[in-house]
Amino acid sequence: MYIHYHNCIFPQQTALPGGLDTLLPADGNQLKAIEPSYDGVPPGLLRRMGKAVRMGTGTALPLLKDLRPDGIIIGTANGGMEDCIRFLNQIIDYDEGMLTPGNFVQSTPNAIAGQLGLMTRNQCYNITHVHRGLSFEQALLDAAMLSMEHPHRNYLVGAVDEIADYNYNIDLLGGWYKKHPQQNKDLYEANSPGSIAGEGAVMLVVNGQPEEAVARLRAIRSWHGTNPDDARTNIEAFLQQYTDGNIPLLITGENGDNRLLPYYETCEKLLPGSAVGRFKHMSGEYPTAAGIALWLTCRLFEGEALPHHFYKKGKENTAGPVLIYNTYKGEQHSLILLSKK
Repeated sequence: MYIHYHNCIFPQQTALPGGLDTLLPADGNQLKAIEPSYDGVPPGLLRRMGKAVRMGTGTALPLLKDLRPDGIIIGTANGGMEDCIRFLNQIIDYDEGMLTPGNFVQSTPNAIAGQLGLMTRNQCYNITHVHRGLSFEQALLDAAMLSMEHPHRNYLVGAVDEIADYNYNIDLLGGWYKKHPQQNKDLYEANSPGSIAGEGAVMLVVNGQPEEAVARLRAIRSWHGTNPDDARTNIEAFLQQYTDGNIPLLITGENGDNRLLPYYETCEKLLPGSAVGRFKHMSGEYPTAAGIALWLTCRLFEGEALPHHFYKKGKENTAGPVLIYNTYKGEQHSLILLSKK
């Protein structure tokens, strides 16, 4: 499968050249997305949208100006959660009386894909994958299988998640976020449990045609498990099956949680000659954050230098494949292999 166009909204500046060089700080252990003006979204619709729907549509519409995709495939774990909680609270506040329909309509994970279908009058394949930390990876697999069957068709693939107070508080109580103030510039030196919360949206236009493609998705693998030895076995098998051992750049989902370091260190040790990059000090931690790593890889393949704070070791090299390894809460793991062609 080949990636032709991409767009992103996340907590760092993407509109200006070199905008990623300046690392914007977290606020209260949260990295909130920088939202644009959403010029392509009618104001009447915009004010009724929840944040996840705004980010999803705002990221996708610039890619759909001159393109009608044959499918809209979105991966999200918590999209629409904020509106869902608002609607449930209204049931209590209004004693099951006259409720606001907007919050109800926008309260389900498929609201993003549905809104895009309605706004672009697209009646083609429309689906949302909700698999927690593997939602985006399952959306990629869906698109890859469709591209194999119909190489000439275009598909919009996305990853969207927001910081909802409800989910943030549950994960904070569960120990997945730092309990003390943490600056994202020092995230990897914290040596403590938990990370910082993030959010964002990534959209890709993909098909099975290599002409003028930005990147090629060569392989993807996902698995469940909490044992670092299982991670080693899966990574070794993946490398043996899909690569010749030459991986110039490894991008990991290291997020400052010292409980997850064994997984990432295992992967790094299996690729001792690779440069290593990290991105969650820019995006924060959220279920579909792997989409940010893929988007950064596309920018790298287009010749844009990634910021110095992205690299943990080594120097950038765009000549060979890039491997992305991410784990969500040490339970869900994924490997994504990309190359320029």
